[in-house]
Amino acid sequence: MKITGYELFQVPPRWLFLKIETDEGITGWGEPVIEGKASTVKACVHELMEQLIGKDPARIEDHWNMMYRSGFYRGGPIHMSAIAGIDQALWDIKGKFFNAPVHQLLGGACRDSIRVYSWIGGDRPADVGTAAKEVVDAGFTAVKMNGTEELQYVDSYEKIDQTVERIAAVREAVGDYIGIGIDFHGRVHKPMAKILAKELEPFRPMFIEEPVLPENNEALRDIAMHTNIPIATGERMFSRWEFKKLLSDGYADIIQPDLSHAGGITECKKIFSMAEAYDVAVAPHCPLGPIALAACLQVDATSHNAFIQEQSLGIHYNVESDLLDYITDKSVFHYEKGHVNIPQGPGLGIEINEDHVRKLAEKGHNWKNPVWRHADGTIAEW
Repeated sequence: MKITGYELFQVPPRWLFLKIETDEGITGWGEPVIEGKASTVKACVHELMEQLIGKDPARIEDHWNMMYRSGFYRGGPIHMSAIAGIDQALWDIKGKFFNAPVHQLLGGACRDSIRVYSWIGGDRPADVGTAAKEVVDAGFTAVKMNGTEELQYVDSYEKIDQTVERIAAVREAVGDYIGIGIDFHGRVHKPMAKILAKELEPFRPMFIEEPVLPENNEALRDIAMHTNIPIATGERMFSRWEFKKLLSDGYADIIQPDLSHAGGITECKKIFSMAEAYDVAVAPHCPLGPIALAACLQVDATSHNAFIQEQSLGIHYNVESDLLDYITDKSVFHYEKGHVNIPQGPGLGIEINEDHVRKLAEKGHNWKNPVWRHADGTIAEW
């Protein structure tokens, strides 16, 4: 079997899909994208795919190393996201060739399902108590929300109180035992993160996420000393080499690599295993499309330390197009009692509605992150 061609589809709300074709008629799908930089990742996919035409798609480990190591400059969000989508598509082809789900090719499943959480609120969260109650009534056992708006390095206790009020409203709405993930989104700098972490303890969050930006991971030590809330991070880290120091330092309790950003199935399986050796849990990042979610679930199936999975159904970014719109069998992502079953179909376990993909690709998108500024005119972290 040889790779004969590929196509890329930039589809709403903010996704990029890749289809790889072979001479045996087997096709594979991947989702190589960085939110807000889809066109840039697309260009990188074109460059990488030039070297894969005519090659055997089954040699995934070799292709991964060629795409990563053959370039003098390597890594980072664009390069690793392009590799990720190609890697997903190659695993999809391999699973279809052997008529087996990818998790069977990775050693087999250690679980039948995994817990999922639902997003509530938006970039500037409001009325989160009502939103939380609605998703819990729909059967979810965990929610995640942005905890804050933008914060200066040292900001007011008024903003701290506003954040506490939001989390208190959610806890009151959902009861004592629903999981609440609180995403600081890198909007908080170390001085305020220490205060917030301490103030939020009475609400017993499931975790606080990115309490500081990943480039400031050394600050996790100080934050961990101020709180007993589990600390999660890693959605903006892109390889096992980037996770190495985070894990050895020992201040992260949960890592959140993204299977469309951190080198795909091949790389993230290794990162998950590294984390297990440090007794660190995994909650893969995935506010993306169905291909990315299917890839996550295939690796979750084989990873003992994966404990919950992000998914984007109904997320505030998915205006007009949502997670289920691009697949033919929507039941594959059926959520029951806060869990989703591991897909059992061949490859990634989903069937893409290619006609719909082509139709929406004509519309395309040019999604960009919002640009926020503080009152003094300085750029704020989004």
